[in-house]
Amino acid sequence: MVEHLQEQVLAGLTSLQATISGTVSSHPDAVASCVFWAGFQLACRDPAGSFILLFSAQWLQCFQTPPWSLVFQPERKFGVVVVGVGRAGSVRMRDLRNPHPSSAFLNLIGFVSRRELGSIDGVQQISLEDALSSQEVEVAYICSESSSHEDYIRQFLNAGKHVLVEYPMTLSLAAAQELWELAEQKGKVLHEEHVELLMEEFAFLKKEVVGKDLLKGSLLFTAGPLEEERFGFPAFSGISRLTWLVSLFGELSLVSATLEERKEDQYMKMTVCLETEKKSPLSWIEEKGPGLKRNRYLSFHFKSGSLENVPNVGVNKNIFLKDQNIFVQKLLGQFSEKELAAEKKRILHCLGLAEEIQKYCCSRK
Repeated sequence: MVEHLQEQVLAGLTSLQATISGTVSSHPDAVASCVFWAGFQLACRDPAGSFILLFSAQWLQCFQTPPWSLVFQPERKFGVVVVGVGRAGSVRMRDLRNPHPSSAFLNLIGFVSRRELGSIDGVQQISLEDALSSQEVEVAYICSESSSHEDYIRQFLNAGKHVLVEYPMTLSLAAAQELWELAEQKGKVLHEEHVELLMEEFAFLKKEVVGKDLLKGSLLFTAGPLEEERFGFPAFSGISRLTWLVSLFGELSLVSATLEERKEDQYMKMTVCLETEKKSPLSWIEEKGPGLKRNRYLSFHFKSGSLENVPNVGVNKNIFLKDQNIFVQKLLGQFSEKELAAEKKRILHCLGLAEEIQKYCCSRK
């Protein structure tokens, strides 16, 4: 299938070359932009599109047209500031500095941090006040701890900036709804990152469960301790696992939840019982403490068979960059209202469930 796709792409590019050979000699930049940008859009939407991207770059070489120097010089670049330079923020800054298709539409202005760092790899630290007031800054990447997300989002939206934020965007459903309304009032993009949906494991699971009737399932996640004050209640800090379940099996309802804590040992275990719209039971467990390795264990039972854990399906490459590609498409108005509404509905459903779980656990303490 891959070879067939490659043949089709090469044939199409050869035909295109013959058709517009005269145009290339006089306007190579325009042709390069059209061909390579088409490949970028397909690569964002469909893995098969990466072949278009690859072969269009190869095709451009025959005209001595450097793909990165000519293709992605858009008239409009969005100035970006990164807020928080931990693991996620550092990866975001790396992707913004490197010559990726979506990065060509973005211009890294600087970063904001509570620490006095001066500069990182030539990128200057700027104050929050300057980031909010600067006309150059049009986009904020919020990569700080979860407890600060809501305040940062509100400040940047009120300052007229687009916002990309790491999950969870807020630690309450009401706050998320309010911020989305604010984004719509301001005419700005508010994008909550969900790189877990861009992982190879999730792509494998999505293919495995499609069309199957779930009888029951479970998902256990283990990891080291995490400070609730900084990252929120376990249902919020672990919302990527909840997002997996909702994305695989549709909207869920809460049956019960318990939280076991030994704060002196930095240990906690949250056990959540959920059910699908067809009343199939799903259990979700988050267990964190010293010595616990970061692992995910799952078990799904269907009428047609069972799935126990995910085999090694490859390395998750550039998942933050893939998320950036999606964000840039939103900035350029390339997502339909239907797609945006479906994404918003899923995100708010998961945040609502997380809040319901928190209230259930706290009411039984």
